[in-house]
Amino acid sequence: MKIVIVEDEIKTANALAKVISLIVPEAEIVATLQSVTAARAWFKKYSIPDLTFMDVQLSDGLCFDIFEKVEITCPVVFCTAYDEYAIEGFKANGIDYILKPFSEETIKRTFQKIKNLENHFQQKTFSSSNGIQHAIPTGGKTSFLVFKNNRYTVIPIQKIAYFFIKNELPALFTFTGETFFINQSLDAIASQLPSGSFYRITRQYLVNFEAIGEIEQWFSRKLYIHLKVPVADKIIINKNNTTPFLQWMDGNH
Repeated sequence: MKIVIVEDEIKTANALAKVISLIVPEAEIVATLQSVTAARAWFKKYSIPDLTFMDVQLSDGLCFDIFEKVEITCPVVFCTAYDEYAIEGFKANGIDYILKPFSEETIKRTFQKIKNLENHFQQKTFSSSNGIQHAIPTGGKTSFLVFKNNRYTVIPIQKIAYFFIKNELPALFTFTGETFFINQSLDAIASQLPSGSFYRITRQYLVNFEAIGEIEQWFSRKLYIHLKVPVADKIIINKNNTTPFLQWMDGNH
């Protein structure tokens, strides 16, 4: 789990990082930022982390000013000495609101809350709008939790046409034409998918078998993959990967 801390008091930021490492040893603090300006610059340059801890009042303004310039799609835990910003916090990706001084037990409850939400959405069974039950793939995740327009949404695997890289960030594209950014690398996503359901066609595209339309012979023994849904790029498989791809296609019939 990659975590960013936005906190203008270095002592508090270090204490928070220490508590997080005790509770979630595998967590990686990828950045500690002390101002609105620094946070805007970091989020514009780097991939969105899995989770962000934010103080509300920073050295050059309120943390909510960050959201005016950059899109932060990951859950945010607000950690502040002021309780009057709670409503605004939950409108800005807030998944928890902690009052200082925090304790190990406080932070532990936050991570338990996150875990409970993940388990709930992963185990939930989904039906189509007409009430017909979809077959749920086995051997991997059944859905992904995404965030857009200040709302969390669960996207079932069978509704995802492909995962891809957009503006240097991982995203998914649904069969209904919606795009959602997601806080995991394509490598991490691929390791969680049901066996055989998706194929890493290129470094930028991880495609659902059901989204593949026609396969066209291309120059130099490459393959041009036509999808059943819109796609911004030409998806070309190089000659070294054509045989494994065609074997995968044949095995899914």
